[in-house]
Amino acid sequence: MSPHQRLDVSKVGDVTVVRFKDRRILDATNIEELGGELFELIEQDDCKKLLLNFSDVEFLSSAALNKLIILDKKLKSAGGTLKLTDLRPEIHEVFVITRLNQLFNIHDEEAEALETF
Repeated sequence: MSPHQRLDVSKVGDVTVVRFKDRRILDATNIEELGGELFELIEQDDCKKLLLNFSDVEFLSSAALNKLIILDKKLKSAGGTLKLTDLRPEIHEVFVITRLNQLFNIHDEEAEALETF
């Protein structure tokens, strides 16, 4: 796997686990870079099982949410699975309000999410 500016990427078995380096995902340029790095995991590294851990993220902009929706579509079309974990209550609330909690498979803890792949 290539080095990443915005992500910490590790493998747990056949699952690619991604942690975000930025606490606040707001800036348009950073979101573009982040999206590119996430899409690269699918397109170049051929990840089929992707777990995004949000434990260090304090804030997500709507543009960042849009990147997650695109990522989910790309991964599903490649035959893969995306799951989210460790969302702070205030971020989880945004997913509920926008009904994105119905689109994404969200788990409270990483270990629990890993067991469901």
